[in-house]
Amino acid sequence: MNPLQQLGQLGQSVWLDFMRRSLVTTGELQRYIENDDLRGLTSNPTIFQKAVEGSEDYDDLFQEWAPRGATAGDVFEALAIRDIGDAARIFRPVWERTKHRDGYCSIEVTPTLAHDTKGTVTEARRLWTKLGVPNVMVKIPGTVEGVPAIEQCVSEGLNINVTLLFSQDAYVAVAEAYIRGLEKRVARGEDVSKSASVASFFVSRIDSLVEKTIAAREKAGATAEQKALFDQVVGKVAIANAKQAYQKYLKLFSGPRWQALADKGAKTQRVLWASTGTKNPKYSDVLYVDELIGPDTVNTIPPATLDAFRDHGRARRTLDQGIDEADAVMRKLEQSGISMKSITDQLVVDGVKSFSDSFEDLISAVGTRLKGGGGRK
Repeated sequence: MNPLQQLGQLGQSVWLDFMRRSLVTTGELQRYIENDDLRGLTSNPTIFQKAVEGSEDYDDLFQEWAPRGATAGDVFEALAIRDIGDAARIFRPVWERTKHRDGYCSIEVTPTLAHDTKGTVTEARRLWTKLGVPNVMVKIPGTVEGVPAIEQCVSEGLNINVTLLFSQDAYVAVAEAYIRGLEKRVARGEDVSKSASVASFFVSRIDSLVEKTIAAREKAGATAEQKALFDQVVGKVAIANAKQAYQKYLKLFSGPRWQALADKGAKTQRVLWASTGTKNPKYSDVLYVDELIGPDTVNTIPPATLDAFRDHGRARRTLDQGIDEADAVMRKLEQSGISMKSITDQLVVDGVKSFSDSFEDLISAVGTRLKGGGGRK
C-alpha cells in the first residue's frame, strides 16, 4: 500500500480538496478511488473559480446556456450541481461500502449567507433537494449564525459539512448543534443512522496568521522574553490547536448522552482537517497531513499535497500523541501576548470575506463568458 492507502488503515479517510469537470470525464476521480483509497471530495468558490477560468471543462455548458439569456448565478449553480452530482455518483459505491461513513461530495451554501441563519437553511434545503443524491454534504460555515442553521438542517436529515472552523469554542458549539439536531430526529421517531456530518478545521491559515502577527510584534519592538516565546511556537500553533480540538471531539462523542444516540445508529461528526496544503516553504510540504493522523478523522487534501504525501508521506498515528507538548505551545502563545481568540476571530472574518470575494469573482467570470456567447477569449 502507498502512504495514502495506509492512512485508511489508521482510521483516517482521505478526501480530495479539489473539483473540476475533467476529474469526472477523464476517469481521474475513479483512478484516485482505486489507487489511493480516496473516499470523498470537497470544493469551494475559490476552487470553482480557478476551474472555470483556467480550463476548457465548461465550454459546452456556457455555449448551451449563453443563448438562453440565463443569469450568471443560474449557470454557476447548474455547473456546480452537475459536477458535484456526477462526482457523488462515482463515490456512491464507496458510500455503500463504508456503510454511509464516507463517499461524500460537498457543495457550498452561497458564502454571502454566512451571517444569515434563515437564508442558509433555505438554501441548504434547496441545494439538497436539487442534488437528490444521498451521499452529498451541504457546507455551512461555523459562524455564530451558522450554528442554529446546522442544528435545523441536521434535524431535517441533511448531511452537513461545517466549514471555516478555527476556534475550539466554535467547534464545540457546532458539535453540540449536530447532537441536538440528531436528538430532535430521535424525539420524532426518525432515523439517524444515515445522518452524516464533518466539522472542518482550516489548519494552515492559523500558522500563517500567527507568523504574520509575530512579524508585526517583532517589528514594533518585542521584548527578549517575547521573542524567545515566539521562537518556541512559530509553525506549531495550528497542529497544537488541532490536537486539542481532537481531544474535545473524543469527549463530546462519548458518555451517556452520545451513547443514547449511538444506540439508535448515529455516527459521530468527524473532525475534518482542511487547508492542509503547506503555505510556508520552510515547512515540510506534507506537514499538515503527517502530524494530524488519527482514528475517525478526515483530511481533505489538495492535489499537490496528495501527490507529495503519496511520494514521501509517513503514515503513522500522530494526532493523539504529544498532547502535553501541544498544551505547552498554546500556553506559550498566550504568554507571548498573542491571543488565540483574536487569531481565530480574525480568521473567520478573513475566511468569510475570501470565499465571498471568490464567489463574486466566480460569478463575474461566468457572466463574462455568457456575454461572449460562451466561448473563451
